[in-house]
Amino acid sequence: MTTSSKSHPGFSVDIFQNEYLADGAREVNAIVTVTATGGGTSGGRPAADGTSAAGGPQAAAAVVVMVDCSGSMDYPAEKMRNAREATAVAIDTLRDGVAFAVVSGTHQATEVYPGNGRLAVADRATREQAKQALRKLDAGGGTAIGTWLSRAHRLFETRPDIAIRHGILLTDGRNEHEKPADLQRVLDTVTGSFTVDCRGVGTDWNVDELRRISSTLLGTVDIVAEPSGLAEDFRSMMEKTMAKQVADVALRIWTPANAVLKYVKQVAPSVEDLTGRREGAGPRAGDYPTGSWGDESRDYHVCIEVPAAAVGNEMLAARVSLVLPQPDGTSEVLSQGLVRAVWTDDLASSTRINSQVAHYTGQAELSAAIQEGMAAHRAGDVDHATAKLGAAVRLAHEIGNEGTFRLLQKVVDVVDAKEGTVRFRKNVSEADSMTLETRSTKTVRVKK
Repeated sequence: MTTSSKSHPGFSVDIFQNEYLADGAREVNAIVTVTATGGGTSGGRPAADGTSAAGGPQAAAAVVVMVDCSGSMDYPAEKMRNAREATAVAIDTLRDGVAFAVVSGTHQATEVYPGNGRLAVADRATREQAKQALRKLDAGGGTAIGTWLSRAHRLFETRPDIAIRHGILLTDGRNEHEKPADLQRVLDTVTGSFTVDCRGVGTDWNVDELRRISSTLLGTVDIVAEPSGLAEDFRSMMEKTMAKQVADVALRIWTPANAVLKYVKQVAPSVEDLTGRREGAGPRAGDYPTGSWGDESRDYHVCIEVPAAAVGNEMLAARVSLVLPQPDGTSEVLSQGLVRAVWTDDLASSTRINSQVAHYTGQAELSAAIQEGMAAHRAGDVDHATAKLGAAVRLAHEIGNEGTFRLLQKVVDVVDAKEGTVRFRKNVSEADSMTLETRSTKTVRVKK
């Protein structure tokens, strides 16, 4: 079932699985493909009637850009200059009517524009005023990212009428001026309030730190190794934000009595474990957040352990729904799909691995192998690092993830891709190492 309305895209849910289990088998795996279409989410400035270029209505949105202005942003000086230029490009990409603000981040957070504890509303005049205010972005001070997120949260809370709330966070360093526990307390407070895309410029920031923030806040993380690349990256991020049409969509999964939902993972366009994000949604059902949507498609891997049954039995292993919360506390079901289990003594049927499940299982293993390998390399364990990155090369080759394979080749010399035989390259740049680690969770979809 797929439902749609004029205010948001139409959603569809497709289930890919091998529903046949051997006698006594208990584990059911399925790939859930969620697609949103028809929301008029082409991005860009709206037409005079307030619709998008595709003819659909534009959703209300709010954006806060958080720019690192710590002392290190002045070394080299063009880093700060490129950050100002990138923020100006982001402001120019805002469509009319979007609420927005710019925050300068050091060991504290300062509102650069509009500066009155509230959000401005984008139009020709406010965009120009905001760009003029960017001259206030000067480097000096420390880094306490939690204060930046707290300030963004307070700004977003001034517009409770806006559901699509998005932050862009740029930093060039580590979060050295607050304790990890302080940052975690902030993340616990702001989770569910807004999403954040994190960008690290240069190579002196911490990948795990920014991934923790972006993962918690359902955004993305990436590296911009050269400051000159910031403007185009900011433009791309803002265009995607402007294309969002509906927020707070959840994946609701119901399982029958005595069944256990082992995990729920987003597996495309990137690997993201949602298992620990479950919120109860009635008897034997839980909601998993997916964030904001435009015209796009994502894949999720659902694994359920069901009670063993004899040959010939079949059962509904899970009901997967896309739901959107309503002001009255109810939820609108946007689309729905079913995961089945059928026990058989036909060996060919029960041992066949669904191509979608196999593909994304390999993608998750690839991501984990890269992260473990790079962590081992940082710790000085070259043998373990070589083994893990060799496994990553083999998996990337098998899956056909050419982008990740090319990133691996900048860190290791590939002797035999099929067998995963590699040697660490000499004089690998820090930028290449961090790019591999940062983009390790990006996946490719199954070729049709």
